[in-house]
Amino acid sequence: MNGNKMRAAALYGKRDLRVAEADLPSINAGEILVQVKGAFVCGTDVRMFHNGYDGVSEAAPLILGHEGSGVVARIGRHVEYFKEGMRVAVAPNIGCGICDFCVSGNTHLCSQYKALGIHMPGFFAEYIKIPAGFVRQGNVVEIPDTLSFEEAALAEPLACVFNAFEKSKLRPGETVLIIGAGPIGLMHAKMAQTAGAEKIILNDLSRERLDLCRQLDSTFITVESDTLKEDIDSLTEGRGVDVCITACPAPQAQQVALELAAINGRVIFFGGLPPDKAHVSLNTNLIHYKQLEVTGTTRQSLSQYRRTLRLVACGRISIKDLISSRTALEEIQSALDNISQARSLKSAIYFE
Repeated sequence: MNGNKMRAAALYGKRDLRVAEADLPSINAGEILVQVKGAFVCGTDVRMFHNGYDGVSEAAPLILGHEGSGVVARIGRHVEYFKEGMRVAVAPNIGCGICDFCVSGNTHLCSQYKALGIHMPGFFAEYIKIPAGFVRQGNVVEIPDTLSFEEAALAEPLACVFNAFEKSKLRPGETVLIIGAGPIGLMHAKMAQTAGAEKIILNDLSRERLDLCRQLDSTFITVESDTLKEDIDSLTEGRGVDVCITACPAPQAQQVALELAAINGRVIFFGGLPPDKAHVSLNTNLIHYKQLEVTGTTRQSLSQYRRTLRLVACGRISIKDLISSRTALEEIQSALDNISQARSLKSAIYFE
């Protein structure tokens, strides 16, 4: 930071991300200014970079980044709990606060949902302003000294995984298949491990990613796509998997998930599909005759976010080994490239 200026990475349009000096946000009553200490590049950032985003333009750039944590630098009037110097993580999603979804604790499903780094300035900056609505609704969470800023920032995508975990009803001793062995797929595997799954199977088109899975945890079972059905049949004695999670944006994954699920199995469509591939032909007789539960999940509730932070803070689940690179803000373009080309798992952004 230089006086009333800071460094930030803002999207100006399709494939136009610029790191430059920006005005330090001023805060009003009820707001908090956070000095960013932990931030990560996400697949959503990559898609926004490549495809652009509605409302983002040369005249209206947007600071990206929705996975973040930091230290409270300033507080506005009427902010009572938070103090300068407090270590915090921030849940990036907020709803209107008055609809049925919001009052039932599901602000992430609100039709007026907004998110930091997607609809308003995000964490790819030295400082971020947390609007009063976020502070009031409980999105800002104090974190203990024992939890690193990077781990706290990674709690956001892990909380999305936690949402899917709760929907899957995974029980100890069950078998789970995760189609897609990227960082999110590995988070699903770690969550299943925490729940006591007997067999955790990961599938991916990339052999390099499968190799990495085995390096991270030798108990993970990896299967290649060419022999996926045969391998699942062998691993489950022909029964199929209790839970199948699609952690990739591929229509074929949704189709094969129904085939590989066991009778009374649960299928989670976690990875969304590109709009031009969203209409998928599915054999619904598999759902009918195998009594499958097929569920989609998106984002996370504030309750799930807070519980995920506690899981990481108490050491029940470790995600530090998913951090494969650390990149200075000035070089954030290389981090985006590494994620988009699957050369990196989670890339942390730091501020010099």
